[in-house]
Amino acid sequence: MKKTTVINSELSTVIAGMGHMDWLSIGDAGMPVPMGTKKIDLALTKNLPSFIDVLSNILSELEVQKIYLADEIKTQNPKQLTAIKDLLPDVEIAFMPHSELKQDLAKTHAFVRTGEMTPFSNIILESGVTF
Repeated sequence: MKKTTVINSELSTVIAGMGHMDWLSIGDAGMPVPMGTKKIDLALTKNLPSFIDVLSNILSELEVQKIYLADEIKTQNPKQLTAIKDLLPDVEIAFMPHSELKQDLAKTHAFVRTGEMTPFSNIILESGVTF
């Protein structure tokens, strides 16, 4: 049995297959996922699991060099923005309009759907290297 923290087999497979500068996205329960983008649906019910719990779990296995967030998170969900910054204090953040972030989901290896029910709780993670 796997000893590390990501035990969801589908998610673990995606993370293991990622290379430098590949993208993985995580989002709230309402985020539309483009046709053709793999969706790993972890949502069980409202707010379970939370966006931050899923992000924290993924960060235990994925090296991240840059993140992409919607501009709207600054004013519509500043508490979530603070939580993201606390988990990734030294990682570059690029902000973009939410509409652009939604379009960019088509470029990700997968979208991980959480049970999060707060606005603009969506992120694209750009993988780094461990050497």
